[in-house]
Amino acid sequence: MKIEHEILVNKYGQELINIEQLLYLFGGLDMSSQKLFLNEILFLILQSKPKEEDIEPAIINSGLKATYTPCVLLKKGVANHNLEKLITLPENELTKAFVLLLNLFKIAYKRRFAVEKDSPDKWWYWDLSDETNINRIPQNV
Repeated sequence: MKIEHEILVNKYGQELINIEQLLYLFGGLDMSSQKLFLNEILFLILQSKPKEEDIEPAIINSGLKATYTPCVLLKKGVANHNLEKLITLPENELTKAFVLLLNLFKIAYKRRFAVEKDSPDKWWYWDLSDETNINRIPQNV
């Protein structure tokens, strides 16, 4: 994932940007790149250590119907093998999967952010509303 995209996703986790910015970025990618981006979001989710109790709030916050395929799959659990199924959905389901995964990420991220905020070795938990912090992020990560 490009560093500027990772910064945007983490800004979303900190509620500094809205989901539309990420949807615009995602919508501009071809299907192969969308699947790669979803895989990278999955990595960020696992890094944030989601919990089973994050599933329902993620579905509700996503605004998606609970009967949509990505939501049904997520209800099976946050284990890696369950989340990976969202990435293999057909093209017409990828945007829904993206929205759902972003909402799951935000919930888990906010919990970790509360604990790890300003950790010197983890730029993704720095205050990303501060442009000084953005400029300190290593560009070769």
